Amino acid sequence: MGDATRSTTVETDLPELFLQVSKRIRRSQTARLAPLGLTPAQSRALRIIGRDPEPLRMSVLAERLGIVPRSATTVVDALVAAGLITRTTDPTNRRSTLVSPTEGGRQTLSRMSEARREAAAETFAALSPQQRETLRELLAALNTAAPDSASIEEGECAPHG
Repeated sequence: MGDATRSTTVETDLPELFLQVSKRIRRSQTARLAPLGLTPAQSRALRIIGRDPEPLRMSVLAERLGIVPRSATTVVDALVAAGLITRTTDPTNRRSTLVSPTEGGRQTLSRMSEARREAAAETFAALSPQQRETLRELLAALNTAAPDSASIEEGECAPHG
């Protein structure tokens, strides 16, 4: 195979292979998270809320999720109803609402992290430790070089639907 053909094949196959592996990880992770009863949007919001050491303003959560504030309210309502987060008025700005994880929310976050690790371990088991490290370095380089990387939370995928 000539260099031009190899280059074209790589350029054609690489995005498709990347998407297929990403979907496989997502399906595995979703199946492992199903017993927790959370939608992908709820689990994503809970991860963002749980990462911040201080209560998070709803407007900041909406921005980090890449959704409008009204949609964030719907997600937060479900997490409050499930007992995973609390919602309080911001004492510095009574028009703002703060959200923070409950103890149950923190426990769910631990289970979610374990589910993600298991899904990734299952997917990457076919690679040697050296290959996994090389892949990690390559993905980190792509993430850093991405023009919109500042708008995507660390460890998060771009918003879905």
